Amino acid sequence: MRAWGERRARARVLLLDAAPGGLLDRELVRLLGHGLDVTLNLRRISDPADTRARWAGRVDLVDIDLFDERATTAELVRDGRGYDAVKSRAGAPLRAGLLAAATDPALAHPLRVIGRAGAGTDHVDLAAAARHGVAVTHTPGSNADAVAEFALAQLLALTRDLAAHNDNAHQGRWGAPTVPPPQLGELTLGIVGLGRIGHALAARAGALGMDVQYFSRSPVPTTIRRADSLHDLLSTSDVVSLHLPLTEGTRGLIDFSALASMRRGAVLLNTARGGIVDEQALADALRDPAHPLAAAAVDTFAHEHAAFASPLFGAPGALLTPHVAGVTRTAMAEAAIRCADHMAALLTGRPEGVPVVTPAPRRDVPHA
Repeated sequence: MRAWGERRARARVLLLDAAPGGLLDRELVRLLGHGLDVTLNLRRISDPADTRARWAGRVDLVDIDLFDERATTAELVRDGRGYDAVKSRAGAPLRAGLLAAATDPALAHPLRVIGRAGAGTDHVDLAAAARHGVAVTHTPGSNADAVAEFALAQLLALTRDLAAHNDNAHQGRWGAPTVPPPQLGELTLGIVGLGRIGHALAARAGALGMDVQYFSRSPVPTTIRRADSLHDLLSTSDVVSLHLPLTEGTRGLIDFSALASMRRGAVLLNTARGGIVDEQALADALRDPAHPLAAAAVDTFAHEHAAFASPLFGAPGALLTPHVAGVTRTAMAEAAIRCADHMAALLTGRPEGVPVVTPAPRRDVPHA
């Protein structure tokens, strides 16, 4: 066991959820290589006994429910020691009360940095973090290719009705579609939010012959056609894919009115964030045979993990997946290593080139 004086001098980092499988070792080696004092949460690790045997003595080990803010807060202030940095992958909630407790100057290591191995930071109260002087960093673009590939898989699954054909075949039923589906070259893809993921999806869809257009609050330097408004994009696209952050301006963006404006037979893809789509409105649309929307693929929900619940359960034409669009070996390794490097840089006063998220003023995405 390391001496208390040595441990006090080194920045302490709590990994609420480490990279899975063999990537865990790479992440821990990277953090330790930066000279950080690491505590690993075992709760979401598939083989905690093996991990404990291999890493005990090199890192500290705890077992807490990262989605229980009281449990996380208790760990962050335990014995008055604190942690200089916290890293999350799955989006554990880090809200105002937790941040106030974790930044108490009476702690030996008050919180200074939050790292997210991924792009989204809507799980963090950014305003509270700013008030308490906590820098929030993330890894934008680390999973762009993975999410774009997944959205393309959603698109193909829905436009070719693969789930229904699979169900029929498993039940011994043989039959061709009553109405032949279109090929991709006949379809227009509308992308809402043309960031890294949107660009990656546009390139793949264009290579397959799709006509691609986009809409975002501000024009983006690109050769892709920009729709005049969200309404214009929704009403002229056969497939609509969402690639926006969840903000006060985008929450509920795809509501009853937006869904009603979609082209007949269109499909909706959401690999962005739960909350951007009104799930009840979407479920109602899918259950209404007269509604223009034909199907939807949803990978992100307003309530996830242990709280997973949605009005979309059982809705016809709904392809539901548990927030796995960005989960590939390459993407997760990239995110974990970059996040480790970003946290180390911020903790040692080297912020150059490190992406830091600040609370943005409320700006609405034009709805029409």
